[in-house]
Amino acid sequence: NNLGKYHMSEFIKPYNNDPFVGSLATPVTASAFTKTWLSNLPIYRKDLTPLRRGLEIGMAHGYFILGPFYKLGPLRSSEVALLSGLLSAFGLVIILTAALTIYGIVSFDDEGSNPLETSKGWSGFTSGFFVGATGGAGFAYLLIMNLSFIL
Repeated sequence: NNLGKYHMSEFIKPYNNDPFVGSLATPVTASAFTKTWLSNLPIYRKDLTPLRRGLEIGMAHGYFILGPFYKLGPLRSSEVALLSGLLSAFGLVIILTAALTIYGIVSFDDEGSNPLETSKGWSGFTSGFFVGATGGAGFAYLLIMNLSFIL
């Protein structure tokens, strides 16, 4: 067994040999793949308007939020499970939109270098989120409703 002659201090070293500096970089978080993937998310992508960012983020969230309400909701065994799931998803989207609106009112002014960090930009982001999330939930509803025709 040759592992006994190696000490862990040979493999684990502090960042820049300074034990007082913390580093959260790991091979996963510091890889080029992870950095490219994260930089292509709508919130970080360059040259997108706040409305378009909100629309993309809303579509993704609205699309997946229907499922838990449909499959795990209190009416999951009834004939109206899908419709109640859609209405519940719409309700959650309204609550999230209200939360985004309140956050934007208390956090941003009219000045800022980043368009998303202004009150007008955040308002556009919130509007896009609402339209995208309701559209995403509606699209998921239509897909599930017509699943027998698709398959």
